[in-house]
Amino acid sequence: MISPGDVKDCIARRLPCDHIEVDGDGHHFEAVVVSGAFRGKSKIRQHQLVYGALGDRMRGEIHALSIKIYTPEDWAGR
Repeated sequence: MISPGDVKDCIARRLPCDHIEVDGDGHHFEAVVVSGAFRGKSKIRQHQLVYGALGDRMRGEIHALSIKIYTPEDWAGR
């Protein structure tokens, strides 16, 4: 079973992030991801970047992932 820390580490290794929070029960997760890589990209493309960072784990170990995505500017202004 994958832990929230494993999910966080996997995202952080493959996507430059200013901030990441991950919570979950081993199969279903909620994540807050703040990255400059999201600037100028559609919401769909932003989510694809996170899914891509998780790779094969999205096909097996992670059954559900809810993501809140922010650019650093959006995160600072919230």
